[in-house]
Parts: sequence; C-alpha cells; structure tokens
Amino acid sequence: MKHTRTYTTIFLLLLLSACSGFLDKEYDASLSGEKVFGNQTLTREFLANIYTNLPDGIAGYSDDQFLGASRDCMTDNATSFWGLHYYNKINTDAYTAADHPLLTFWNTDFSGIRKCNIYLTNARATVVGNAVVDGDDNRLHDRYRAEARLLRAIFHFDLVSWFGRAPILGEDENGNPIILDMNKQEEMNLYRLPPDEVLAWVAAECDSVKNRLPFRYANEEINWGRVNGAAAYALKSRALLYRASALNNPDDDRTRWQEAKQAALDFISANAAHARPYALYGDYQRCFHEDPVNNGEIILARSIWNTNRIDLQLLPPGFTGSVSGAGRTNPTQNFIDCFEMANGRRINEAGSGYEAARPYDNRDPRLEAIVFHHGSRWGRADQGEERLVDVHFNSATDKGADYRESMGGTYTGYYLKKYVNPSLILKAPQSFPHVWIIFRHAEILLNAAEAINEADGPAEAYQYVNQVRARVGMPPYSGMTREEFRVRVRNERRVELSFEDHRFFDLRRWRAYDGVTAQNELSKPLHEQLLNMYGVQVSIAGSSTVYSVTGPPGTQGNDMDLRVFNNPKNYYFPIPDSEYKRAPNLGQNEGWEARE
Repeated sequence: MKHTRTYTTIFLLLLLSACSGFLDKEYDASLSGEKVFGNQTLTREFLANIYTNLPDGIAGYSDDQFLGASRDCMTDNATSFWGLHYYNKINTDAYTAADHPLLTFWNTDFSGIRKCNIYLTNARATVVGNAVVDGDDNRLHDRYRAEARLLRAIFHFDLVSWFGRAPILGEDENGNPIILDMNKQEEMNLYRLPPDEVLAWVAAECDSVKNRLPFRYANEEINWGRVNGAAAYALKSRALLYRASALNNPDDDRTRWQEAKQAALDFISANAAHARPYALYGDYQRCFHEDPVNNGEIILARSIWNTNRIDLQLLPPGFTGSVSGAGRTNPTQNFIDCFEMANGRRINEAGSGYEAARPYDNRDPRLEAIVFHHGSRWGRADQGEERLVDVHFNSATDKGADYRESMGGTYTGYYLKKYVNPSLILKAPQSFPHVWIIFRHAEILLNAAEAINEADGPAEAYQYVNQVRARVGMPPYSGMTREEFRVRVRNERRVELSFEDHRFFDLRRWRAYDGVTAQNELSKPLHEQLLNMYGVQVSIAGSSTVYSVTGPPGTQGNDMDLRVFNNPKNYYFPIPDSEYKRAPNLGQNEGWEARE
C-alpha cells in the first residue's frame, strides 16, 4: 500500500475548548504543511491540537437535548430522564448502523490517528529543537514525538473499545507513519485486525515511549493535561487488562492475565520510585471538583472545562435561583444496592444491619458522595440555599420539590451528585474547573487487584483493592476464594469508577450479558440485574417516610424502559454504514448488517 507523505493543506475539525493553559492553543487549519512544520510555535500548536481528539465525557453536557447526561445511562448504573437523549434508544437497541448517533467516536479516533501520523512525518528536530537540557524540555523533539505516538495508541485503544476489530495505522513496511489518502478508495479500504492484536500493539507502543517521556512533568502547571510516562504505563495496564478479559480472550489464555498483572505492577513500581508519586486523593468526593491541576491522583485528564453546565444538568430540579437544576441523570436502585453497608456486608447479607425504613444509613460513604437521594443535604447554608433533597410523591398535588418538573426530574428517586460542586450558588452562579479523567491512580490499583486475582488468586491482590477502600473507611477484604474476590473487586470497580465511562466497557469485556434475559434475571438481587432497571418511590405517611422499590414494566409498573441486549450484536457499536459501504473490507460487526 502506498501512503502519501506530501505537505498538503491540513483540514482539522477543531473542538470548542474551554480549558486553560498551553493545550488551549487553537491551530489554524488553513495553513499549509510547510508553513506549520517550518515554524516552532505552529508545530507545537499542531501537537497541542491533537489533544482535542481525546475521549471527553464532559462535552456532551453542552447538548442537553440529546447528550446531556452521563454515558453510564447506557449501563445498569443509571437511566436518563430526558426522553430525547440518545442513550435511551441505545438501551433498547433501536438504532441501525446508518442512524446510530454515537458513531462519531469512529471519526474522532481516526482523525486523531491521522493528525498523529502527520505530526510524526513532518515535525523536524531542526525546528522544534532537541538539545539536552535540564527539566521537562530535555530532547524536546523526541519528547513531542513520544507524545504523538502515545496519543495515537490511545486513539487505537478507544477504537477497539467501542468497535472491536480495528486497523493498525502505525508505520508502514518502510517505517514511515501511515497517512492515508482520503480521496483514494483503495487506501481507505482496510481490513480490520482482531482486538487482541490491536491491544498487544497498543501495549508495545506504550513500552516504546514510556521512558522517553517524564514520568511526571516537573512543571505540571504548564504541562498539565499532556501525556507523560505515567500515562503510558496506565494505558498499557488497561489495554492488557482488556486483552486478558473474556471478550478478547475467549480461550482464557492465562498468560494474558500474567501480562496484565505485570503491567499494573510495573506502574506501581515506577510510581513508587518517583520523587512525587501519584496517590489517592484524600477525600473521594472532593477528588472530582477540587483544583484538578493539584490533584495527585489524576494521571491524565481531557482539558479543563470552566463551566457550571455539568453541575446544573445533574442537580435536582427543585434547586433554583437565577439558574436551576435539570436532574437528567438518574442512578438506578440497581446501583444503589451495590453499595455495601459500612461494615462491609451486602445489604442482603445476614448481620448487615440494613433497615428498609432507613435505607441510606450506615452505608459505604461513597454513596453520599456519588448520589443525591431523598434526605440528602445540599446547598450553600451561608447563601440560604441549604435544604434536604425531597423526591417524595404522594399524588400529583402532593410531591417533593425535586420529584419532577417540566424539564427535569427522576424516574428512579435518585440524581447524580459526583460532579456537582458544593460551592455552587444558584442565585449568583459561577463556573468551576471540571475535567474528564482518563486515567487515575485508583484505577491502576483496581487493575492490579483484578489481574493478580485472575493470574494467581487473591492473596496478593487484597492489598491493592484495600487501599482504595481504606480511603473511605471501608473494612479490608480477606479470606476469599478467587471466585468470591472476583465478584467483590468487580463491584469495587462499579462503585469507585462509577460515571467515569468504565462500567459500559467492564460489563462487555467480562461478557456479563452472556445468557442473560430480562426474565431469567428476575430472581437475582437487584444489584446483579442488568436488563431490569429499578427505582424507589418515596411517599410520606404521617411522620413516616416509606420507600417502595419500583421495577420495570411487567413487574411493579415502573415507567422506565426495559433494556434490550442482543448477543453478540450489542457487545460493540456498528461500523458507520457510510464507512462500510465506502470501504467494504472493513466488514461490519456481527448483528449490525443492513436490514433487508
């Protein structure tokens, strides 16, 4: 295959950026390649622009009509209140490859890969500079090239996560970065490789750059948001964890779990040896809204959005002032029930101490950090805005302020709290720095725990999950079988990493939907059900508050849609129909072939 390496006018899709720092620099897409790569500043800006293609779970909140909720609404963790949100129809498998609304990930990732290869082809040491100096800018040209390679690996990983098989657009047989000629169909008509091959390539790319980048930048205020050596170690850990999991390892090759284990331990060792190691943030709730630049748990995040849009889209609708909450993301009762009691027992275990009349008492503290429930206290007391969340419903004329309004409300009795800044003043709203976390230290610890358990059993795995639990005062795990620990560590990921785009992929890589139907899972505890969504109806009877679990259609008559998962179809999104028709060698994912 012949690949063009000529300087051409480079057209880029620039995303609106509301962040601060060097990576905000907008690149002028009308400039010729010769002008860009013959200029040090423009070369740096081209590289900075590649970061706009990174995964971003915050940008969607600016589209309240179709995307203004957490993507965990595509999982058992939550549902979306707003009927027009795309997630609702995805949950019922109502789209085709021609009209599926979230296939933009395909173009975003391929655009990012193309940008990386254009940079790797054209950036020059004589322009950028490659001197040996002290600090972050040592061998700057080499460092920038390592950044571009790592970004390219991230985009390949993202493609595999959403779409399964993918082409590898690294270097050709001559060692030149592959830049496809978009106007030549024969170049675009690529064959996709199996996910495990792509993930192995991603891991190898991480190895090739992890020691060419600073593990952490000395000046993180200037370089915050850039990929570093730690991000390379983190990506390798996640890629090999996915590669070892059932979706990509159907023959259960145990050596893959050993590789995933080692990748996580390599991060932990390199981190421990660093003068400023990454560590769990002291307060779980504050981790997601305090100063992100000085948050030593965040390894890589996508930009800083200075906004209150995410806060208002999540806040219960009864909180009003000059702005109001919309409450579009509703955590499910399935999710609430996955939180252990403070003593470490499941709510349905003997000796847990769980009381149905006081369902939120003495639970894992992360429940209060993540979810607004009836009786949650929120609002600035010094501004006269503090009160208790009220989602009770006795009748259309007797309901709580936070139950439902015309533009927002709850189907489940819950709202998402995790990203809402408690400093928000509704009568005089201000903006706060929000970031989309791509890698953080807690994930690596949980990767290690899962991989070690699968490779060798739980004995050496406890220490890593117990660090995560200790932050919130939860008792440590011990004395479990491999199977028992597997269940617990998966639940720990569900709680700790909730609403960070992990649950969607975790359920799929574990092949959790295999053999599951809405009917045959009804006998399971709520937290184990994947297709039947539940909520709570709160009513007031005199001085008593009554919590009644509501279920999917056909059970207790909830107005949530029943989830549909067609196996194997819904383990991946489809290849965009227009791309498949233009390049039929790509093939289509199973089950997404055009309907007759």
